[in-house]
Amino acid sequence: MGFFDKIFKRKKKEEEKEEINVAGIEISEILEDSEEENEEIEKVDDIKNEILEEKIKQEVEETNEEIEKINEEKEETEEQKEKPKSSFFASLKNKLFRSREGFFGNLKSFILGRNIVDDEMYEELEDILIQSDIGMEMTVKIVESLSKRVKKRKITEPKEVYSVLKEIMQNFLIIENNDIKIEDGKLNVILVVGVNGVGKTTTIGKLAAKYKAEGKKVILGAGDTFRAAAIEQLEEWANRAGVDIVKSAQGIDPGAVVYDTLEAAKNRNMDIAIIDTAGRLHNKNNLMKELEKIHGIIRKKIGSESYESILVIDGTTGQNGLNQARVFNEVTDLTGFIITKLDGTAKGGIVFSISEEIKKPIKFIGVGEKIEDLRVFDAKEYIEAIFD
Repeated sequence: MGFFDKIFKRKKKEEEKEEINVAGIEISEILEDSEEENEEIEKVDDIKNEILEEKIKQEVEETNEEIEKINEEKEETEEQKEKPKSSFFASLKNKLFRSREGFFGNLKSFILGRNIVDDEMYEELEDILIQSDIGMEMTVKIVESLSKRVKKRKITEPKEVYSVLKEIMQNFLIIENNDIKIEDGKLNVILVVGVNGVGKTTTIGKLAAKYKAEGKKVILGAGDTFRAAAIEQLEEWANRAGVDIVKSAQGIDPGAVVYDTLEAAKNRNMDIAIIDTAGRLHNKNNLMKELEKIHGIIRKKIGSESYESILVIDGTTGQNGLNQARVFNEVTDLTGFIITKLDGTAKGGIVFSISEEIKKPIKFIGVGEKIEDLRVFDAKEYIEAIFD
């Protein structure tokens, strides 16, 4: 290479070097800044990835927890299906806590606290039973039966007397026809009577919800036309249960509502018609006439088909509830009873006195506010729950 060539080449390199300066900043400096920016971006990306990984991990954990929860619920459901009786019984025991710990708890403590079986024990037992709302007549029957059976078995230990008493009291409960029979292919009519405040409207609503859940077409009849509140409450229950209702204005003849309800039930191919009727005890003659009229309308509409006529009684009212049962049983053809609010009483003797004296079965018992707390009465389970 010649001398001039070397000079010109050096000059060219200097010019090129000048060209790669940008605003007085060397390209190397720009590259350094770019590298720093890339490092910052990488740091941000790393943080984002860490947050994303943590979020994904959290979501996976939550999903796994949900799966475990679903599996646990499934296992619980399967266990309940396998042991429906035991879970039902345990729940009933809890619901009847007041009665079990109250009257029946005192009864157990009294008998087991005795040293000998004698006449004094039977006399004191009578007092306890009477105080439990069992009533004088029923108490005498129980104590006499107990005394005879204890002597026959030659029992001398008080602790053995308690189990015998349990047997005797169970025998006084009617065990046949304890459910409301619902037949397919026909209109099943359930007439519900009872005084104000016993839980009649709520009971009808629970029955409606129960049968609706079983796939039945249900219609309600608001025949208690003497109270506007009764009509409104029944309508509210009809809405909750998703069933039809026939109602009228306050003061309208209850018989007309019963007729319209049965007419609508037939026209709409209903399976069950549950009719609410008033129960005013201040005038027995008027009550009898009113119920006779209603029964006449039902028989005319359904012919010779049998139907239920149920009296609702508040279990906390004791002897007053028994008196209501006596009056209604005199003036109308009852097929059974529903006793409500048994979870709220520490006595519970009314179950025995009604079953024995009136000679009609207890169909359902109410042991709480939920729909499932209206239960078909099972004498054996009831005895086991309160005597345990």
